[in-house]
Amino acid sequence: MSVDPEKTDPAYRWPVPPAGGWTGDDLDRLPNLPPHTELIDGSLIFVSPQSVFHERAIDFIKWQLQSLAPDDAEVFREFTIDIDENNRPEPDVVVVDGDVVGDRTQTRFPAESVRLAVEVVSPDSVERDRSTKPLKYARARIPHFWRVEDREGQAVVYVYELDPATKAYVATGIFHDRLKVSVPFPVDLDLTEITAKRRRPQ
Repeated sequence: MSVDPEKTDPAYRWPVPPAGGWTGDDLDRLPNLPPHTELIDGSLIFVSPQSVFHERAIDFIKWQLQSLAPDDAEVFREFTIDIDENNRPEPDVVVVDGDVVGDRTQTRFPAESVRLAVEVVSPDSVERDRSTKPLKYARARIPHFWRVEDREGQAVVYVYELDPATKAYVATGIFHDRLKVSVPFPVDLDLTEITAKRRRPQ
């Protein structure tokens, strides 16, 4: 594996934020940022190494939603969305209006195009995924939010829907073995498949 010499050089320094913090555009301009860096309240958030559960949950939900989403929607894994100048989070899975998907160089989607944001909680993201990011998604009027957690080896999905009157999320269900909802489109998932033992090829 190649190593970036700048990151091993004692003289290397992480970028110093400007007055007022970083902006969403800076994520595309700053050199040598780690993959999947997010922007929350003008601060850069770096991702820690992820667990097997986290990887399997994202893969499962992304591919399942891709097979179920309507023709006018697209599903992406770990793709940033623009909420405002100082907030460009990266949901683990996001369902967006198909007409906002551009060419292969596109790096973000507008928050108003998002139909569903999904976060899979990891040890370093508990507070962000339970509190910070749902609050920002709700303020951006993203209509649906799911939070996925590992509870003693079993996936649990917490489902929320935006109340347009209060502009806040309302919990609509907690799902353990099976996730079945009708919005933002019909979904019926066997959650036990996320942590099921994988068979080795014969």
